[in-house]
Amino acid sequence: MKRACDFILSFVGLLLLSPVLLAIAAALKGSSPGPIVYRGLRVGRWGRPFHMLKFRTMVVEAERIGGSSTADDDPRITRVGKLLRKYKLDELPQLINVLKGEMSLVGPRPEVPQYVAMFTNEEQLILAVRPGITDLASLWNADEGSFLAGSKDPEKTYLEVIRPNKIRLQLEYVRRQSFVTDLQIIWKTVWTVLMRMVTKPRPSAG
Repeated sequence: MKRACDFILSFVGLLLLSPVLLAIAAALKGSSPGPIVYRGLRVGRWGRPFHMLKFRTMVVEAERIGGSSTADDDPRITRVGKLLRKYKLDELPQLINVLKGEMSLVGPRPEVPQYVAMFTNEEQLILAVRPGITDLASLWNADEGSFLAGSKDPEKTYLEVIRPNKIRLQLEYVRRQSFVTDLQIIWKTVWTVLMRMVTKPRPSAG
């Protein structure tokens, strides 16, 4: 049932959002050199590798310049990329991953191989389900880039502060996943994104 819902909703979503996808693609093409879509290697269900799709928000070959954890003040992020990241629009191409069955709308966010290699035996349970576009951990830390901004070592901050809570919430989701839980997560995710779009940034204290 979940796979059928994923297929239908991702297909409908791609159709309805096609004008937005084309507009973003045009903006990226005209703003900086490089591909429109970034294909990041991630680990999927049962440990199978796949390429997660995102609109490219960073300079070409950004992975060779820095780590996989990205703060909002990372110099690798392009001007258009900052806007896409702020409203999570860079994640929209992942609807294609969902359509193909590599991801689900709701599930633990897919990780890079180097972080999956750090999983304990208990944490391997996370790989028993399809990774998703959003989950409990995404709601807990909806603005990871902002949290990491200002950190002298974003990679270390991610591993020591964010990752433990992220793993805990992902395990919680896997253990109590249900259709109702998925609907609640989808609704809260949409609400969070909409609130970010209408909420004005607070003025700087300085």
